[in-house]
Amino acid sequence: MYRLSLRTALGLAIAAGSLMTSVGCTTQGPYLGPFFMPYPVSPYFQEQKEDEFLEHERYGRVPILPPIPPGGPHVALDPPSDDEVIRALERARPVEGGMPFLHETNRNNVRIKKEKIADYVDPPRVMPLVGPVQLHHAHYKCTVNYTEVKRIGWPFPHTLVDEETVEVVYIDHNHLHRVGNPYEGAAGSCPTCPPGH
Repeated sequence: MYRLSLRTALGLAIAAGSLMTSVGCTTQGPYLGPFFMPYPVSPYFQEQKEDEFLEHERYGRVPILPPIPPGGPHVALDPPSDDEVIRALERARPVEGGMPFLHETNRNNVRIKKEKIADYVDPPRVMPLVGPVQLHHAHYKCTVNYTEVKRIGWPFPHTLVDEETVEVVYIDHNHLHRVGNPYEGAAGSCPTCPPGH
């Protein structure tokens, strides 16, 4: 009994000593009890959050471009990038998350063909917090050809190779064009303008 309490006292003394000599912001902020200790975050969740931020930063925003000049071309000049196509394909048919040496899937020899299937501009309208704009739509059909390699390691190790895998991904690129005055030609058609404006 005496030996057990001596071990317990020694363990508590070591823990208290390590807490007293630890560095960091242990005395800052409110005391949160057991939630005060930092917990490790899995790299899976960290990578997932970084991917969400990257996609929002690159592809999740709608840019507001200058007005389309009268009589000028109104064609979209920005086809989807290869990164955007592969990210869309990964959302539709994921290969990430396999178990090494048990089940892995790879895409090799990737070839991407992009075709514009629609390009049109909506009539001017007023959007809240933006003002009078025109919405420009551009729809792309992206055909991805690749070699899919599946390595299965259990119960019998073998490799499956599909040389001619074809996937089709549709990507929409929408952006806004400012307009000067959408009610310019029609007198009195602006419901919010004062009379004689």
